[in-house]
Amino acid sequence: MQAKERTDLRALYDRHATALFGFALHLSGGDRGRAEDIVQETLVRAWQHLPGQPAVRQDIRPWLFTVARRIAIDQHRRAEARPTEVSGAGADRVLMGTPDDTDLEAGLDRIVILDALAALSVEHREVLMQTYYVGHTVAEAARVLQIPVGTVKSRAFYALKALRLALMERGMTP
Repeated sequence: MQAKERTDLRALYDRHATALFGFALHLSGGDRGRAEDIVQETLVRAWQHLPGQPAVRQDIRPWLFTVARRIAIDQHRRAEARPTEVSGAGADRVLMGTPDDTDLEAGLDRIVILDALAALSVEHREVLMQTYYVGHTVAEAARVLQIPVGTVKSRAFYALKALRLALMERGMTP
């Protein structure tokens, strides 16, 4: 970066960053980290798209706010497009019970069940976690997993069959 570009970028930042951050903070619902990301991306785009233009001009601010708004919308859309992530961490807590669980046989059964669950596909495990361990209805599980109700029913059916087979392979009889 040349000295002139550095000076222009610094002037752009000094003149508009505070107002832009306040606007981005509003757009991000008070999430400071997200607001900082929006401001940074906005200033990078300004630096890339406005070479040769005076960075300290006041009339550039509406353009900056428009860019920041579009970045916030893109971030929101990206987050909405991703399905909700479900980890197996809940399974450990639900299946392992409390630390004062002294029944050795039940503890060993839980370990075998966890191992059998780990052998299932991610999709099957997610459906079982939502329907059996979290206690959601099929419709609620479909909404959380962002898949059709029929898919939840089908996955639950096949997941139970696969779980039964995995448990039988591990010496547990249904």
